[in-house]
Amino acid sequence: MPPAPERVRPASLPQGADSVRAIASVTPFAGGVAVGVGGEIDLDSAEYLRQVLIRAMAACGDGDRIALDLSAVTFCDCSGLDVLLWARRRTRRKHRSMTITAASRQVIRLLELTGSTRLLSEGAT
Repeated sequence: MPPAPERVRPASLPQGADSVRAIASVTPFAGGVAVGVGGEIDLDSAEYLRQVLIRAMAACGDGDRIALDLSAVTFCDCSGLDVLLWARRRTRRKHRSMTITAASRQVIRLLELTGSTRLLSEGAT
């Protein structure tokens, strides 16, 4: 059996983010912010995702929407799910909404296994 490949860190990460294996983009649009996330969302990168979502929330006004594209996420564990659920609660308290508009098979499976699909899908209330 060949050895497992080494994890590659994206070159675009800021200095000091050695343990982060995820990348994200935040793009404003009329009525909200689009957040694209890729890579691995685990214990090492969950705080990075939290900070990205905090920035996205700060860029939104009342009634605005955060649209999450998680289609490039290659791995997501309970640490990532915890951040997503935390962000959903926080956006609702701030009179905003957050939904996953696209997701990889790995994210879909995690949401299905934990019963979280309805909370984070289009039209969630």
